[in-house]
Amino acid sequence: MALKAEKLNQDAIEKALGTLDGWRKSDDHIGLEKTFQFSDFNAAFGFVARVALAADKMDHHPEWSNVYNKVQMRWTTHSKGGISNLDVILAEKCDNFAKSTALK
Repeated sequence: MALKAEKLNQDAIEKALGTLDGWRKSDDHIGLEKTFQFSDFNAAFGFVARVALAADKMDHHPEWSNVYNKVQMRWTTHSKGGISNLDVILAEKCDNFAKSTALK
């Protein structure tokens, strides 16, 4: 059974940002954002594929773009109008996937 999205209050968001590596609140304050830079396109694409599988398993999907070796990632929960526990969980997964991928 998939986890249920629960919108986080500002204190919980700030606490989560303190544990996440390099993530920030989006300019509109309803998402978490980070840019990852990898050694090459293949490493970036491999990272994207791993995130896609994890996101699909949780039925929670990111907004992202991939240009050569860079991946811009954004997590938000549209149904909750802001940042949820699912966004934080998947941001953590992104960091873990990136650690095992060839970063630049």
